[in-house]
Amino acid sequence: MIKVRVPATTANIGSGFDSFGMALSMYNEICIEEIEDGIKLLQEGQPSEIPLAENLLYTSFINTLDKYNYIYKGFRIDVTQCNIPISRGLGSSAACIVAGIMAANALMRNALNVNEIINAAVEIEGHPDNIVPAVVGGMVISLVECGKVIYSKIKVPEDLSIAVIIPNFKLSTEASRAVLPKSYSREECVFNISRASMLVNAMNNCELDKLRISVQDKIHQDYRKDLIRNIDDIFREAQEQGSLAEFISGSGSTLVSIIDKKNYDFSSNMKKFLNKLEDKWEINVLQPDLEGARIKEEIRQGV
Repeated sequence: MIKVRVPATTANIGSGFDSFGMALSMYNEICIEEIEDGIKLLQEGQPSEIPLAENLLYTSFINTLDKYNYIYKGFRIDVTQCNIPISRGLGSSAACIVAGIMAANALMRNALNVNEIINAAVEIEGHPDNIVPAVVGGMVISLVECGKVIYSKIKVPEDLSIAVIIPNFKLSTEASRAVLPKSYSREECVFNISRASMLVNAMNNCELDKLRISVQDKIHQDYRKDLIRNIDDIFREAQEQGSLAEFISGSGSTLVSIIDKKNYDFSSNMKKFLNKLEDKWEINVLQPDLEGARIKEEIRQGV
């Protein structure tokens, strides 16, 4: 039996569109064991409602095994913990893909190295910003060059926490990308380049006073704001409660505040405000996950 734990991720982080991502201490856990025949796909012990052909966990897992000619009879696949919400901008699809590939790799006795796992996952996902931090943990800059993923880690100050503010409405990546323009001015490009660069240095140098200006963005957030009700009000309240920076997580609908770990009242104060809004919002204060996806347990009969 193989257990895989994969973290949620937040991508873009304001100015780092399709390039920056961070793993968070919110997890899905998947348990996979070989059986004599057939496929049993479960969600916390109950039959999954997602058809096999549409299930990213299953297809990533099986396609990886098939690619490397692993012979099998059947599998019991159970998502034993599903804490990453779907279509909320917290990397749920990346988590499924990474879990499937890593479980397959464990069955194949680690035939793939980390870079091969990342490239296989990005080939499915289409972009690396969620995939890479889900695999290696931490805050990461990633890009694709000549079909291969190149990445570098950013040092996140130890005294930061990440507050994720999650609404009860979904926002698909397709809908969020549809509102983006097809081209940008030179000024808009310079705006983002300067702030993305500043964000890297502000993190590495623990210059927390520069975080808010560093997550400013002209590429995607202004266009997506209309898809997320009360976003300006929520960001304004977060700032009043001591947030160091605010941004849309991935393509939304989750919002993120970077806060000081010692800001103990942030969550309770924000809850009071969020409860007044027309939509239902929940807030979770998380930590950056520095390890990434992990095989938690591996037991083979007869080994």
